[in-house]
Parts: sequence; C-alpha cells; structure tokens
Amino acid sequence: MAESNQRELDIHDDEFIEVDDFSAIPVSTASPPEIDSAAPQDHGASAPSMQTDQSNPSGMSSPSLSEKPLLNLSIVPVNIRVTPRSHTPNFFTPLGSPIRRAIQLTKFDPQDAWLPITESRNGNAYYAAFHSLCSGIGIPALVLPVSFTVLGWTWGIISLTVAFIWQLYTLWLLVKLHESKETGMRYSRYLQLFSSTFGDKMKNIFAVFPIYYLSGGTCCALIIVGGSSMKLFYEILCGHECTSKPLTTVEWYLVFTCAAVVLSQLPNLNSIAGVSLIGAITAIGYCTIMWLVAVTEGRLDGVSYDPKKENSNTAMIFSILNSLGIIAFAFKGHNLTLEIQATMPSSDKKPSHVPMWRGVKIAYFIIALCLFPLAIGGYWAYGHLIPPNGGMLTAIYQYHGRDTSKFILALTSLFVVVNAVSSFQIFGMPMFDDMESKYITRFNKPCPWWLRSISRAMFGFGCFFIAVAIPFLGSFAGLIGGIAIPITFAYPCFLWLKIKKPEKFSFMWLLNWTLGLLGTALSVILIAAGIYVVIDTGIQVSFFKPQ
Repeated sequence: MAESNQRELDIHDDEFIEVDDFSAIPVSTASPPEIDSAAPQDHGASAPSMQTDQSNPSGMSSPSLSEKPLLNLSIVPVNIRVTPRSHTPNFFTPLGSPIRRAIQLTKFDPQDAWLPITESRNGNAYYAAFHSLCSGIGIPALVLPVSFTVLGWTWGIISLTVAFIWQLYTLWLLVKLHESKETGMRYSRYLQLFSSTFGDKMKNIFAVFPIYYLSGGTCCALIIVGGSSMKLFYEILCGHECTSKPLTTVEWYLVFTCAAVVLSQLPNLNSIAGVSLIGAITAIGYCTIMWLVAVTEGRLDGVSYDPKKENSNTAMIFSILNSLGIIAFAFKGHNLTLEIQATMPSSDKKPSHVPMWRGVKIAYFIIALCLFPLAIGGYWAYGHLIPPNGGMLTAIYQYHGRDTSKFILALTSLFVVVNAVSSFQIFGMPMFDDMESKYITRFNKPCPWWLRSISRAMFGFGCFFIAVAIPFLGSFAGLIGGIAIPITFAYPCFLWLKIKKPEKFSFMWLLNWTLGLLGTALSVILIAAGIYVVIDTGIQVSFFKPQ
C-alpha cells in the first residue's frame, strides 16, 4: 500500500520546506481526487479551496508550515510538478539543500534570528574584509621586532613567515567547516562547532576559557591601551603650556570605556561593519606611520643585530620560546571567523565560504603588508634597543619624540585610540551574543532593547573594573596566551580531521595531524615558559594602581 501511494515531487535545489515536527504533517492513504488535466492549477491562491485533512490541525498551526501547498501529501496528484515557495526569512535557513536531505538531517534554530551575531545575514565579502582586518591587526603586532632580538634576522623572518602561512591555512579550514552540505547545518560560532564535533564536556574543558579570554580579555587590554593612548594624545596636544589639571590614568580608562559602551549599542555584527572599516583603516595607519618613521629617521647609534645571549641554557631556551610566543600572539581573530561568516547568506548554489574566503584573502594580504614591514623595519632601526614593553609604540615616542612633528605623534595616538574603540566592538560581540542567548533560552523571546543596553554596559564597565583592579594582569599574558594558542594553530586541524575524516595517511591527514600536534605542543611549551617567567621575574602586585 505504501509503494502504491508514492508521489513524485520536483523541486528546485535551493528551496526546501522548513519542518520542525514531521510527525505533524497529515498523510492520507486515500486515493487522490480526480483532477481535470486541462484545468489550470494554481498552487498558491487556490490552495485553501482544496480538500484537506482536518484530523490533524497541529500541522496548520506551525508557523513554518502555514500556507504551504505540500502540507497534505494526499492532495498532490501523480505527475503534477509542484514548486513550493517559502515565506520564511533567509536567516531561518541553515543551508539550501534538496528536500529529502533537509527532511532527514536539517535542524532549525529560529532563536538565531534574535541573537546579535546571526540577527542579520546580508553580509558580503567587503564586510568580511573589514571585520577580518579590524580583528587581525592589533597592538600585539607592535611587539614583533622584540622577537627578532633573540631569533635574529634569519630565524625571525622564517618564524614569522611560517606562522603567517600556518594561521592562514587554519583560517581556511574554519571557513570551509562553517557549513556542512552533508547535514545542511551552519555553525555560526566557534564554540558551537567545537561542541558539535567533540561534545559539551570537551568544549567546557578545552575551548570555553580560551574563547572567552580572547573576547573578554582582549576587551580589558583594549581599555588599558586605549585609555593610555588617550592620555598620551592629550599630553602631546596640550604640551607643557597646559594649565588645566590633567585626568588621572583611571579617569582616562573611564573616558575610553564610556565611548566603547556607547558604540556597543549597535544591535548586531553586520551593523558594525562601518565601525570595523574605520578600525581597519586606523590600524593600517598607525602600523604604517610607525615603520615609516623608524626607517626614515635611520638606525640608532650603537644598534646591534646579534641574537641576545642569556647566562644559562635554560634561560636561553625560554627566551627563544617567548619570542616564538610573541610571533604567535600577533595573529588573532580566528575566534571570530565563524561569527563573521555567519552574517552572510548561503545556499547550495552560492555558499557563504566563497565571499568569506574572498574577503579573508584581501584582508590578510593587507595584514601581511603591515606586519612584515613593521617587524623588519622596526628591528632594522632599533635592533636590541627596541623597548621590550610596548615595542614600536614606545620606541616612536622614546627615540623620536623630539625630532618628529607633533602632528605625526598625535595622529599615531589618535589612530591607536580609534582602533581600540572599534576593535572593542567586534571582540565584545561574542560576549554580547552569549549573554543574550541565556535570556532567549530561558524566556523564548527576543531580548528587549533596554535589557540589551544594560547588559552591554555592564560588560563594558566590568572590563573597566578588571583593567583598574588588576593592572598587573599583563604579567600573565604569556601564560594565558599559551592557553589560547590552540584556537588559532591546533583546534581547526583537529576539527577538520574529525568532521571531514580524510583517508588515513593521505596528504590532508598527515598535514592536519602534524600541525595540530605541533600547535598543541607549542601551547604546552608556552604555558611552561609563561610560568617560568612569572616565577623568575616576579610580579609587582598593585591592586587598583594602574600606571
């Protein structure tokens, strides 16, 4: 009887019915009514006039099934070609796929339409480039010349090149893993992909803290850098002739935090594309100004390029590891890759990885044009004299504060401030998304605007409190940064192996196992080096006394 009642349905590849509960679809085994083949069939307007099975009204009450001509399979005549039209917004659709695959495997999460990362899915390659640039260039890049003082010219350039190619490859893996043609799912968050692949227990142990640190910890660091640069900008403009009482360091932190909180009220990730563009332009600006000033002013007197030597072999090993860590920390933003790609529409014919990868290639070409001249030019100009704390940002004021125009110095500080405010938004977005998801999960409704504003303000001022209360947190940067290294260099390789399951001993199998294990080993070694540095150099504990 089941075989005699099969119906042939012809549908387009990029359209499918969104079904939440397939048991609610009324299916009748009765013979189909006689239909005059000469009469025109309108499967849109005439649908209500057809006879339907009223024994199961729950199917008609489903929002995703209302006004669909395929609700009652018993009314579809044999050999009639039906093309359903979906009235569901694009952001409810994980990935366009044939109906058979969608019915079997696709899972829908309509709450995604209420969250700031996936609230808007009209992004493009330009938006991806803006976000990737803003999150990919930051203050850690200004310390790259410091790593060359230990590694020297040859190994410094080789290490920087290998790290750049390595992180670009893992970035490509994440872009490809964002959507699955086998399941029809889109993984819009790093933690979501990790949890789906390795389970919630593994996620909580290995991924939650690094991801939250790369978001919340970065925002705390941006408050420190942005507030200090604001203070420096004011001092450059005011000079020694200023009679007004200057603000304290804490007050400058507060001014920066207020600006960041006001800007954080933009609702979703797509809405801050313009902010990311400004952040990217200013990041390119201050990186370019710094290496140009260093090169045009010429090398300092007494510059040496011989690698630094330590008193013991143990100290030398940890110095080398610390230099490798500086290079690894310069590449960031992988924790935001899936989130950025989630803002794009996707279908079988036009998958989101195509515009995303196009935007990433543009962004990282520009990033390379910033990082390599910054590292090479800075080391050429300063050599061993490069300040270990602050790197190029400190060197430009320490060595060229008098012979460089105030305009250039003030513009550099202003660029750093604007970039820090802009970067705060994109790095804070995963935290905003997580806070709102807890409300949505509990109450099953969108977060109201006033609660969204309060929660984001609380997050901003919470980061301000940490920046003021624990100003020595930077002393643990190497230790905590070592924990976050796998997010960029190791986890994407293991995710690819688990999901794609390449043939054993194939090129992709060997490559990803090698890089994944090396990234894990690098993380463990950097954590050990961070502990050694903390014990060897000590920490000046000074609560609520930022310098």
